[in-house]
Amino acid sequence: MKGLIVRNTGSWYDVRMDDGQLYACKVKGNFRLRGLRSTNPVAVGDWVEVRPDPGQQADGLNYGLITEIHDRRNYIIRRASNLSKQSHIIAANVDLACLVCTVAHPETSTTFIDRFIASAEAYRVPVCLIVNKLDLYDEAELCYTEMLTALYSSLGYECCAVSAVTGCGLDELRTSMRDRVCLFSGNSGVGKSTLLNVLVPDAQAKVAELSEAHDQGQHTTTFSALYDLPGGGAIIDTPGIRGFGTFDFEREEVSHYFREIFETGRDCRFGNCTHTHEPGCAVRAALDNHLIAESRYQSYLSMLDDKDESKYREKF
Repeated sequence: MKGLIVRNTGSWYDVRMDDGQLYACKVKGNFRLRGLRSTNPVAVGDWVEVRPDPGQQADGLNYGLITEIHDRRNYIIRRASNLSKQSHIIAANVDLACLVCTVAHPETSTTFIDRFIASAEAYRVPVCLIVNKLDLYDEAELCYTEMLTALYSSLGYECCAVSAVTGCGLDELRTSMRDRVCLFSGNSGVGKSTLLNVLVPDAQAKVAELSEAHDQGQHTTTFSALYDLPGGGAIIDTPGIRGFGTFDFEREEVSHYFREIFETGRDCRFGNCTHTHEPGCAVRAALDNHLIAESRYQSYLSMLDDKDESKYREKF
């Protein structure tokens, strides 16, 4: 039987079949994806084949075994938190990767934003940057929000500035998400669960207050789950993360995932220019002339350093 993974609790996967029935499933034996070292062999959003296990239905639930994964259109991965040489699949078969971020309470770093975008670019997933908590910002923070969204909009990324509390900007966001499978990711504390509850009232996701001592969020989502959007589409909600380690990027490919650096780099003197020290570098010239944002260039440099495994850090 073919079904869609709609929830991952670590050891169990909830799979929704074509007839709407849910099956609690485990993965068969040492099932692993070919050529990918991952902490999770399948992820929410995957289409899989399930073999029912009637011997475990005494409690009235449907049980099964995942025996096969269907080809993915795409997926998004990051470096696993504690195993730097392994990946963690965030979600599969995604139409839009939504990064929920905040410019304060807590602040999402531009390095984190750029790493997320680069990973989405690598797997050909469109990105929407959602700046939440407009209701909490002072004048300077609102100004910075406008600058941030202007930067990423100029690069061709969808941007929405919203407040899950007041509803500001949510109509525009709903339009962007309609009839699309949307990944929701972001740091802990950016209001992802609150936003999910507004967009999908039946989700009933847990929310928590920020830590006053550190202005950081607490983990309220402990597993990934798919929620159907009213009117069409779905949200794959994921646990909050503090660092986004890129995975399996070759050093010479990093510039490909920064649109403006890749385009400007076509004019460099050397075809293999790393944009760090070479003479005739068009990227550094554009940086000096403020045609490339300093924050984006610094994010690019930090990702170049990712190949040094001993340098890897969870927080960026």
